[in-house]
Amino acid sequence: MTEEARLNSDLQMSRRIRRTPFTSCIEKLGVSGFTVVNHTLLPKSFKNSVAEDFYHLRTAVQMWDVGCQRQVEIEGPDALLLMQKMTPRNIVNAEVGQCMYLALTTDKGKIINDPILLKLSDEKFWLSIADSDVLLWAKALAIGLDLNVSVREPDVSPLAVQGPKAQEVMSEIFGKGVCDLNFFRFGLFDFKDTQQVISRTGYSSQDGYEIFLNDSKLGKEMWDVIWNVGAKYNMRPGGPNLIDRIEAGLISYGNDMTSENTPLECGMEKYCSLNKNMDFLGRDHLIEEKRIGSKRKIRGIVFSGKEQSACTEPWQLHNQNINVGQITSGIFNPSLRVNTGIALVQKGYWNLGQSIKIIIGKDDIREGRVCFLPFTVQENREIIKDL
Repeated sequence: MTEEARLNSDLQMSRRIRRTPFTSCIEKLGVSGFTVVNHTLLPKSFKNSVAEDFYHLRTAVQMWDVGCQRQVEIEGPDALLLMQKMTPRNIVNAEVGQCMYLALTTDKGKIINDPILLKLSDEKFWLSIADSDVLLWAKALAIGLDLNVSVREPDVSPLAVQGPKAQEVMSEIFGKGVCDLNFFRFGLFDFKDTQQVISRTGYSSQDGYEIFLNDSKLGKEMWDVIWNVGAKYNMRPGGPNLIDRIEAGLISYGNDMTSENTPLECGMEKYCSLNKNMDFLGRDHLIEEKRIGSKRKIRGIVFSGKEQSACTEPWQLHNQNINVGQITSGIFNPSLRVNTGIALVQKGYWNLGQSIKIIIGKDDIREGRVCFLPFTVQENREIIKDL
């Protein structure tokens, strides 16, 4: 994208919106749209449709500039103490080299982020964060609790390689050792006389890797090396794919859940150790919620009608003219041949197969059913088939 095209686009650039070490590379490849995450550019679209990118992601390999997934580094003698204070997931027995998905909670048990934690040593952690200002939150807690720990944002920018051919591309560049990484594990790999953290993770349902580029000056060189090797595997530039994300039930902070929600509402029960021995912010609130039950839950919705384009404003859910929730992420899934959505649904209306009406517009009301997430689980098959 030329400077003229960038200035004429809907997104007006300034120093408040940060570029990544890879932005100039994806501009040359014809990026057609951005969003902003953590004050940083995230490429959202290229020349292909969402459906075309969905099928390509399932059969080949893509490289994503996800440098917007900023890292919050917590290091020092009290690093584990601070980390455990921030999350209801028990991380005491986490191993060096392990990645963990978790929620960060407030004193009221509400979610402020759902990052991936990387344990680099017994006294050093990275939080690869979603879209909220965790850095300032962690700094404030460290000061308020008088902990012996440093909290900073390192010069680390993730780059994702996703798809069934990702392993072939990565092993050709970084060696066969990347093939030995188990899911949600990471290791250190050589690149241009540096050591880079590479994990078996990614925001897709496909197998893949994330490279946590340490040193932004290497961004273009890293991109070019991977891109040149990836050419023989039909590599394309891309980004988190809406169809794939919804199908896999991958919820998005700030979209499907916000700081008004709790982990128990958002399907994170298995990541919450709710007992009096765990000391984390919001513990008593979550214990009480578990005792009396949540008032709402994240669920999948399938619905009939024409092939629906992406949800940009929430679609309301009705039952007997009562508003019982809303779809926050939705689109037609060409593989399942049905419209799909992720929704927050009120108690009493979230059971599998529950009939529900989706209000797309004043004159566009669809018939739908409640599903479990991900959409591919066995329990959903008859519901999808019969819709």
